[in-house]
Amino acid sequence: MTDQAAPHHRTRIADMYHRTPTHRLDEMKTRRPPQTSDEHVGFNGKVAVLITTSVGTMWAAYLFSVIGITGIVAAITNNAEVVLLVGAISGYFLQLVLLPVIIVGQNIQGRAADKRAVETYKDAEAILHECVQLQQHLEAQDKVLDDLIMHVQKIVAAGS
Repeated sequence: MTDQAAPHHRTRIADMYHRTPTHRLDEMKTRRPPQTSDEHVGFNGKVAVLITTSVGTMWAAYLFSVIGITGIVAAITNNAEVVLLVGAISGYFLQLVLLPVIIVGQNIQGRAADKRAVETYKDAEAILHECVQLQQHLEAQDKVLDDLIMHVQKIVAAGS
């Protein structure tokens, strides 16, 4: 019973552990992820992104299929004017003009994706920081619980 009579040092978990919040968590609450539309690209860039997103649709695939089938039918039926027109549309316009425009649009979209990737990395870093602190807090609680269990075991053993 000498343990009960001795002065008891009270250990508070709050004294053992102090959380240091990261400012990133507050930022995460107030901002949205970077978007392609946030890029400052001017008129040409906006047109390039519009064309890039338009060409990347099923409606564009249907249109290009119609152009291709029209060229095949014209070639089979020996319709030289249509073959020439389809060849000009697909060979000159689609390949020589549309391709560079799509590349510009993809470059703009890529910059926005890069910014999102950096923001995601920073978010993951902040969450990791919080998880490490949570682990430290749990370890502090474990120590207090272990001390409490040992104290209770001593009291039980002394009373037996």
